[in-house]
Amino acid sequence: MTVTCPECKAVTEAEIELDVINFVCPKCASLFNYSSDGPKTVMRTFDYTFNNVTLKVGQRGKLNGIKYILTGVLVKKVPAGYMWREYILTSPDDEQLYLSEYDGHWIALHEAKEKAEKGLSPGTIAYDGMQMEIFSKGNTSIVSAEGFFDFNLPEKNIQLIEYISPPYIYSVEKIGKNQTGYFGEYIAASKIKRAFEVKSMPARTGIGMAQPFRFGVRKMAIIFSCFAVLILISHLLIYNGRAEKEVFRKKMEFSEFNNKDFVSDSFELKGGAAPLTISVQSDVDNSWASLQVSLVNEVTNEEFYATKDIEYYHGYSDGEIWKEGSTNEKFNLCGVGAGKYHLTVTPAKPLEDFSNKQLSVTATWNVPTLWNVFMFIGIMLIIVIIAYVAQAFFEQRRWSESDYSPYNT
Repeated sequence: MTVTCPECKAVTEAEIELDVINFVCPKCASLFNYSSDGPKTVMRTFDYTFNNVTLKVGQRGKLNGIKYILTGVLVKKVPAGYMWREYILTSPDDEQLYLSEYDGHWIALHEAKEKAEKGLSPGTIAYDGMQMEIFSKGNTSIVSAEGFFDFNLPEKNIQLIEYISPPYIYSVEKIGKNQTGYFGEYIAASKIKRAFEVKSMPARTGIGMAQPFRFGVRKMAIIFSCFAVLILISHLLIYNGRAEKEVFRKKMEFSEFNNKDFVSDSFELKGGAAPLTISVQSDVDNSWASLQVSLVNEVTNEEFYATKDIEYYHGYSDGEIWKEGSTNEKFNLCGVGAGKYHLTVTPAKPLEDFSNKQLSVTATWNVPTLWNVFMFIGIMLIIVIIAYVAQAFFEQRRWSESDYSPYNT
C-alpha cells in the first residue's frame, strides 16, 4: 500500500491488508478518514512531535516465530506527564500484537480472549489462573500517532486500569461504554532488537511495571530445599552405622624420638570419607612441643601433612596470675577416604627442656559430623535470605510509582 498525504505530499509505504479506517501521516501528523480511495478528510493534526521512536511504519520483523509488519504507532500520555509508545504489529492473518515501551521497558500485549474476573481481595482480578494486583488507574490520551489504523483514534480520554503479576500484565481500556482487555508479558529489549534488526534501543531506566526479578526466589528456595533433603538423605545412607575407629595410639619418649620419625603399622579404612582426628598431649610447662604427622596412602603413595604446636605458659605479673595455651591439642586431616594407610609421626621439643619427658598421640577415624551438611545448608539459606531481601527492595522500587503500593503505610 502506497499513500500520498493530501496535506504535505509525503509518501508512506506499507505492505498491509488492513481495513484502514484512520491514517496519520508520519511527516505532518495529520489524521485522516480513510476510504477505498485513500485519505480524504483531515480530522485533526497532532501537535506533539515524535521522539525516541524505535520502530517505523512498514518495518518488518519476526517475533516468537510469527512474521509481523508495523502498521501504526501511538504515543499516549497521562495527566501526570508520563508518556509511552505503543507499536501495533500486524501478522499476515491480521492478528495484532501491541508492543508498549516506556523508559526502555517493553511489554508485548494482545487482546484478551476472555474477560478477567474479580480477584480474591479488593483491588485484584483473576485471569488465566493467576491473581493480579491493581497498579494504576486513570485517564490517558493519544498525543501523537503515525501509520494505518483499523479503528477510529479517539479524541476523548481513555480510562486505563492496569493490573500486574510480573512478568504479566492485564490492561483495561474504557472509552465510553466500550471496554477492551489486553493481556501482556514483559519482553526483553534484546528480543525486540533481534526481531526487527534495530541498531539501537532506548536506554532502560528504573524498574518496569511488569519487569520480573532476575530469578524466582520462591522457586530457588524450593530447589535448595530439595537439595538439602537429598544431602541429608545421602549423608545418612553413606554413613549409617559407622563407628569411630582408633587407628593409632602411642606414648613417645622424647629421649628416643625427639626429631625422629616413627612409622606406624599399616591400617585399612573402609566406607565413606571422614576426618582423621589427631589428639596430642604433652606435659609442657612454660615451654612448647610440636608434632609433625604424615598420612601415607600405601596404594597411591599420596601423602597428607599436618603440623601442630603444643604450648603452655603461665606466670604472675602485675598482681595477677596468668596462663595461656594448653597441654592438649586436637586437629583433623579432613576427607580421608577408604584405603590402606600408615602414619609417620615426628615429635619435637626444645633441647633445653628437661622436664617434659613424653608426648602421647592418638589417631581416630571419626564418624563424619554433620558440619559439612549444615555448612552447605547454611550457605543456601543465606543465599535465599539475600535474594529475598533484594527482591523486596526491587518490589519497593517498582511500586514506588504506584498509588496502590502495598508498601504504603
